[in-house]
Amino acid sequence: MTKTKVWDYLMNIINNDLAVHLTLIDPDPIKQTAQDAGIIAKYAAEAGTDAFMVGGSTAYGFLDDTVKEIKEKTELPVILFPGTVGGLSKYADAVFFMSVLNSRNPYYIVRAQLIGARAVKEFELEPIGMAYLVLEPGGTAGYMSEAQLIPRNKPQIAAAYALAAKYIGFKLVYLEAGSGAEHEAPLEMISTVASLIDIPLIVGGGIENPEQAIAVVRAGADMVVQGTFVEKTVLKDKGAKLAKVISAMKKETKAKKLNK
Repeated sequence: MTKTKVWDYLMNIINNDLAVHLTLIDPDPIKQTAQDAGIIAKYAAEAGTDAFMVGGSTAYGFLDDTVKEIKEKTELPVILFPGTVGGLSKYADAVFFMSVLNSRNPYYIVRAQLIGARAVKEFELEPIGMAYLVLEPGGTAGYMSEAQLIPRNKPQIAAAYALAAKYIGFKLVYLEAGSGAEHEAPLEMISTVASLIDIPLIVGGGIENPEQAIAVVRAGADMVVQGTFVEKTVLKDKGAKLAKVISAMKKETKAKKLNK
């Protein structure tokens, strides 16, 4: 996968009426070694994931080794998901160049991007502009980004942020419930946001079974992210549970296409 084709690759999947599945791998060695991350990536690729996101809210200094292991074990694109400028690696293919629009701290809205922009260019990473919206409960991502969490019962707030993101020029919007969240993003919130924007919508946090994946895709998600679920299951079952989730969400989008 060349460093200038990741966005086209993702959009090709969506334009063929299929939801994109993204596997999120945290480089924090407390969670797994770089070598284990490579094995997780191998099993996830075999299970049908479309690409890898690599990043975490608290772990830095271990990123390069993790990215290199993933690249060695698979041919799928690696997209950086940085919490700060320390989350950049020259070994990746692309970076979600994201702004936490509902952060209280300007650092996470634009200052980190200001600091990291030159490194993105020098590393020849493909930047993919993303508006990142953190909703309740937020988890570590909400805490570290100092987000004013979007209430789960206020889909209109998320929709207003998403529409603003579209008008500003972001390529996609990410609704984040938080790593390991007990519940995924509310379906009403997903459908409300999806109805107002014509750029891809990513949903992550709390998705742990095929039924949840189907539900968020049916509500309007174009991309589904799984991280904690992958960490908990893939090394144990070699991706068997993950394959069921991915197959279910892909079938759901095919069914939507047939019913148009």
